[in-house]
Amino acid sequence: MSKPIPPISKYMTTSPHTIGVEQTLDVAAKMMGDYKVRHLPVLHGGRLVGILSARDIALVETLTGVDPKVVSVEEAMTQQPYVVDASALVTEVASEMAGHKYGAVVVMQNQKIVGVFTTVDACRVLAELFEGRLKAS
Repeated sequence: MSKPIPPISKYMTTSPHTIGVEQTLDVAAKMMGDYKVRHLPVLHGGRLVGILSARDIALVETLTGVDPKVVSVEEAMTQQPYVVDASALVTEVASEMAGHKYGAVVVMQNQKIVGVFTTVDACRVLAELFEGRLKAS
């Protein structure tokens, strides 16, 4: 008998760090380094407006004449990030991430950010799945 598919809330990173839309890329990069994360949900007036990845910052930094101390998060973020409810099934979320090559998903509940699910979290799910199957066989 197979186990029910768990919700994304079981595997997400809870209480994610966020950043304001008006902050600079320099501030964002420092936050990512300090907290050892690669994705920051971006807020404006307490509302989710985007997501910023370490890759977004790296791309902007390669542009000639661009100063990360001046460029705002808003200029580099991805607008309209992939957002799911905390009850979404991990299989559906992972499938959508793979299909669209998303690196992270913002998890919300009652219009509040409650977590982030990243490709690293997906690898943890995969490892747990295989460990369980290998032990069972």
